[in-house]
Amino acid sequence: MARPERITVLGAGSWGTTFAKVLADAGNDVVLWARRAEIAAAVNETRSNPAYLAEIQLPSTLRATDDAAEAVHGASAVVLAVPSQTLRENLAGWQPLLPPEATLVSLAKGVELSTLKRMSEVVGEVADVPMEHVAVVSGPNLAKEIAAEQPTATVVACPDHDRAVALQQACSTPYFRPYTNTDLVGIEIAGACKNVIALACGMAAGLGFGHNTMSSLITRGLAETTRLGVALGADPMTFAGLAGLGDLVATAMSPLSRNRTFGERLGRGETMSQAQEAAHGQVSEGVKSCSSIRQLAARHGVEMPITDVVHRVCHEGLAPAPAAAELLGRERKPE
Repeated sequence: MARPERITVLGAGSWGTTFAKVLADAGNDVVLWARRAEIAAAVNETRSNPAYLAEIQLPSTLRATDDAAEAVHGASAVVLAVPSQTLRENLAGWQPLLPPEATLVSLAKGVELSTLKRMSEVVGEVADVPMEHVAVVSGPNLAKEIAAEQPTATVVACPDHDRAVALQQACSTPYFRPYTNTDLVGIEIAGACKNVIALACGMAAGLGFGHNTMSSLITRGLAETTRLGVALGADPMTFAGLAGLGDLVATAMSPLSRNRTFGERLGRGETMSQAQEAAHGQVSEGVKSCSSIRQLAARHGVEMPITDVVHRVCHEGLAPAPAAAELLGRERKPE
């Protein structure tokens, strides 16, 4: 695939809008699809997304529409920027519109609840395309920092190296540095699991614990994430890279992280409904993915104790304080 001349981003949330800005700043003709007509109109008329990134000026080469058919027409790459648990439903509606040779790029990080499939597997199945046509973007990519053009790096993963390189070129800017990888399994497992570990770190912060606790959770969380990835065929070295450790540190430590913030509210004693209300509709992917990741680990005989207690806090009524005590009271073993 040659460098895309026209790229479509389907989904105008924080990350979708930010990635559309990156693509436009890299010199592409970019169309952003918004579900709400008023968001599309605001992007075109005021160069901002008032619902998610009101303070960020968007480039003039980025235009928006609420018409999906118009958005994807002629696109050589289509970026899917919707939450992981809604990807299948959304993509089923878009599938008849997709250009047949387009690279389909997933920004979602999760494991599907009903099937335990990774996002690239959902894309390949629903769009009915070879996996070589599917790519993912993952890394320490907090949307507001990137929208403000603070320097960061990311990983563009695709089984087809040439497509990965083309997408790498299409999203390279002075502030956004992409690396390529062909390990879709490792990149996606890292991206899904880091949200769960970030919830655990948020809970610990809400309980008043400090940096030693955070460091321990991040390190042991990376260990259980790597165990699952390797069991699924991933390269263990992937988890030491930007999409593994890099993304985990950013998501687990930053107040800009929805998963970290959601967990912190739970740690302070808020109920799930109170934490959801405080999130103002923003999706904390780990709340749902902790259940599917837990099931996937059980299917493959992988022990994931942090993921297990996060699931039980979010869905079975376990309080964060006893959850912490349970983790500390586990059987001693070599690292």
